[in-house]
Amino acid sequence: MITCFIRYQIDPFKKEAFAEYARNWGQAIPRNGADLIGYFGPHEGSATTAYGVYNIESLAAYEAYRARLAADPLGRDNYEFARREGFIRKEDRIFLKNVSAPHARLVLP
Repeated sequence: MITCFIRYQIDPFKKEAFAEYARNWGQAIPRNGADLIGYFGPHEGSATTAYGVYNIESLAAYEAYRARLAADPLGRDNYEFARREGFIRKEDRIFLKNVSAPHARLVLP
């Protein structure tokens, strides 16, 4: 299992457009084969940084998933929405592997 971290630089005056984009991926990503952890938009601090995070089995599975996502009607519409509205200034993607598992159980004070 690998985790894809997408770091976005967004237009701070178009945060709501990014939130709509994120909600659309909340529907399209899981139905096309990735385990979506979530999309995270600015709250406090930087108003221009946002993230998308999901798990996928392998890079081969990622390639197949990306093809399905590009063919998905909502996926296509969402790519076009982002292009048309211009709220994403930059997008960087990295794949990481969880090397700390298994984790201990959370202990609350």
